[in-house]
Amino acid sequence: MRAERPWHAHYPEEVLPAYPFPTGNVAQLLLNAAENMPKQIAIRFFDSKMTYESLRDEAYRFANALQEQFDLQKGDRVAIMLPNCPQLVIAYFGTLLAGGTVVMTNPLYQEEELAYQVKDAESVILVTLDLLLPRVLPVQAHLGKQSIIYTSIKEYLPFPKNKLYPLKMKKEGHSLHIPKQSGLQGLQHLLYSTSPKRCVVQVDDAQDLALIQYTGGTTGLPKGVMLTHANLLANTIQTTTWSYKLQYGQESYMGVIPCFHVFGLTVLLNQCTHMAGTLILMPRFDPDEVLGHIQKYRPTIFPGVPTMYMALSHHSRIHDVDLSSIEVCISGSAPLPLEVQQRFEALTGGRLTEGYGLTETAPVTHVNPIWGKRKSGSIGIPLPNTDCYVVHPDTRKPCSRGEVGELAVKGPQVMKGYWKRPVETAQVLQDGWLYTGDLATMDEDGYFTIVDRKKEMIISSGFNVYPREVEEVLYRHPGIKEAAVIGIPDAYRGETVKAFIVPRENTSVHESQLDEWCRQRLAAYKVPRHYEFRDQLPKTIIGKVLKRALIEKQMEQKSTHKSEDTNRDGS
Repeated sequence: MRAERPWHAHYPEEVLPAYPFPTGNVAQLLLNAAENMPKQIAIRFFDSKMTYESLRDEAYRFANALQEQFDLQKGDRVAIMLPNCPQLVIAYFGTLLAGGTVVMTNPLYQEEELAYQVKDAESVILVTLDLLLPRVLPVQAHLGKQSIIYTSIKEYLPFPKNKLYPLKMKKEGHSLHIPKQSGLQGLQHLLYSTSPKRCVVQVDDAQDLALIQYTGGTTGLPKGVMLTHANLLANTIQTTTWSYKLQYGQESYMGVIPCFHVFGLTVLLNQCTHMAGTLILMPRFDPDEVLGHIQKYRPTIFPGVPTMYMALSHHSRIHDVDLSSIEVCISGSAPLPLEVQQRFEALTGGRLTEGYGLTETAPVTHVNPIWGKRKSGSIGIPLPNTDCYVVHPDTRKPCSRGEVGELAVKGPQVMKGYWKRPVETAQVLQDGWLYTGDLATMDEDGYFTIVDRKKEMIISSGFNVYPREVEEVLYRHPGIKEAAVIGIPDAYRGETVKAFIVPRENTSVHESQLDEWCRQRLAAYKVPRHYEFRDQLPKTIIGKVLKRALIEKQMEQKSTHKSEDTNRDGS
């Protein structure tokens, strides 16, 4: 087995190569926690708190309301368009208890994006915030039951924050007006008018969908990833067993990574509930507020993305805040620069380790050992019950150790397929193997390194250039805060390398300096030929750089220049 799976030799003694997984409804995680530790604080939301017993009853009320007032049937899709707040947790577990399928929806979506997702998923109900109604109401007609359940952040805030919140929203230009029209129901009224009687719909965990999570928005038209109850339960256990020092009922999770993203859903919400931990929820990432919460509530676990750790590390108050409660940080969704990892570990005394996954794998497949052997730049080794290999992108024949190829994964966390897209499903899912589209290598120890996205690879003068490799070199420059690399058309080379740079505050970085820096560390064909300096880079809600936006902007500029050249020639 170790000859086939060399990574098992590097598992900590406390972690087994394979585990049995619980079966049934994902919401059983909540019911177990409420039964074992009913008075344990499940959620802290600013200065308010909710026990597991209360959270369970609220979820029961929501489930019963869906069935009794909306006639929700097993498998019906319920869209949840909420930031991190207690209402999201209630709606999530309540929908699952009622037998529904959750469709997590980004609160930043505009009307057109929302309409596409609602129609594609065939959602019947949508749960959202009152201040989002202007964007949500136009899509009401596309909902199967034409029903919108609205709530307000203030409903779970303590006094006097609940009184001050409407004033703050009004000052910021938000309207909290609720129009009088059919199909709109307030969440609080719904919960108070419904019984908290037990409601748990039995599911076929291997077949029935718990979640449809949309992906591909950074590279093309979003696709709905079908994740079963078994997928989510397996990945929850896989990620929890990897953090084997965690203590049941003793951990507090810093809940700033969005739960409407699958990384936050699994590694934050589901894992915290499975461990009967306390979820410290924050609706948005504000570095100053996060530091205040860390000081006040002393979280022990902090899942996040590199930009979060980067922003906190360079905050002006960072040395005034005691970060020593933080023991474990799992970074995902984007490559973790070594400098960021080392700096944050020095500040906290905890461990910040890089993992890897995809929406299609619920999402985690690889993580560096938290308290064991880590390799810089590596995504680590496969989680228990997970198989991986690297294949030639065209032939899909196995690659040799150290050879670049496409990463393929197989395990209980791999999706059922893409919603209503059998052709796309067949292209990436074959005999249980998911072909990720990511280019990777595996070394002699079984540690994997992501070289780049297959679609993002740059071919310059016939040579393969992997943007991540160039970005890693740029990140090591003392004057660079952030960097992103793309390929742009070049008449001579076919493609050439362009780097977008965000300098550190109070520093001066010049193109000539960076050119010399890169030439000392990279082959000539990998060195950026063009640089663009910016105050910030476009990002998704979870902090991943939107390279598509950079490419589109580049194409717009090229088109504009062509038009101007044509006009000059014509004149």
